[in-house]
Amino acid sequence: MRTLRAAALAAFIALSFGSGAAQAQTKITIGKIVGGIGLHIPSYIAMDKGFFKEEGLDARWIELQGRPMITAGLTGNLDFVPIPSGGANAVLTANAPLRYIVNQSLKPQYIFVAKQEIKKPEDLKGKTVGYARVGAADYDEGATTLDRSFNMKVGRDYKVIQFQGEPERMAALINGDIVAALVSVPRAYQAKQAGLHVMLRTGDYLPRAGGAFWVTDDYFKKNPETVKKFIRAIAKGVMYFRDNKEGSYASLKEHLGVKSDEEAALLWDELHNTFAAELPHDLYREIFESRRLDLIAAGQWAKDKPLPDPEQYLARDMLDTTLKEMKYVPTKIDAKAK
Repeated sequence: MRTLRAAALAAFIALSFGSGAAQAQTKITIGKIVGGIGLHIPSYIAMDKGFFKEEGLDARWIELQGRPMITAGLTGNLDFVPIPSGGANAVLTANAPLRYIVNQSLKPQYIFVAKQEIKKPEDLKGKTVGYARVGAADYDEGATTLDRSFNMKVGRDYKVIQFQGEPERMAALINGDIVAALVSVPRAYQAKQAGLHVMLRTGDYLPRAGGAFWVTDDYFKKNPETVKKFIRAIAKGVMYFRDNKEGSYASLKEHLGVKSDEEAALLWDELHNTFAAELPHDLYREIFESRRLDLIAAGQWAKDKPLPDPEQYLARDMLDTTLKEMKYVPTKIDAKAK
């Protein structure tokens, strides 16, 4: 009888602790770009593999396009926002109180896919290219790369049509409405199938972190433990994708429109060593510096006005300490930018 009572008591305690753990799940919302984007793969992995849940987070996607997502984050209607350039723009133009907390990519993943006759950037002169909206990463990185590395300026050397999503850009390119489009790496396979080719990879020329998450300063101060748990979940996603090729196929298919294991394998080979939870000083600073240069070009920032120290907007102590505590393995990126 004593054995039975002990077993019953143990079962009761286990159930009680299990119930408490379930109740301890903290609800959070995470921004997801409609149609998916390669820069955000670690967050997709973290959701699909249950890493948020492991950390006690009841995570839910909020799917939006770039501008509405930034607005939702700034107004507190979205907790975690993976659009670093939009956050930097809000900081520099409106002194928005933001805090960057964890990275996703060490290397820009945008590519110019083009008609076969467009062999090099100079071939775009007088032609029309498809970008996203002004201020989005998939406008900024294309315009910046062509300007800095090839002296090709929007408006002066080539025209731009803005499309919200990558599927729309690809459709316009295939239909002949434009001769090239800036899209993320996962579209390379679709481009090849449509008789197009990859003309240029922005990551070969533009050193910059991508997909870094930010929260409002108010959310950061009120929810430090939640932020730490979020950092750990993203770091787990980075390491899983880096080390588990076939295990990542399902997420690539679910979130990026990948159709086959063959396509998923090619994408993993291209990207698996380009993700990182850490935020190196130089790549993080470039997020803000690129926005400053764009604002100068638009007449919205004085040329002699210095860039404020971006480190004041980054929770570096929390990020580095959390990664060290969980024995996170930093990423060794394959190649430096040109």
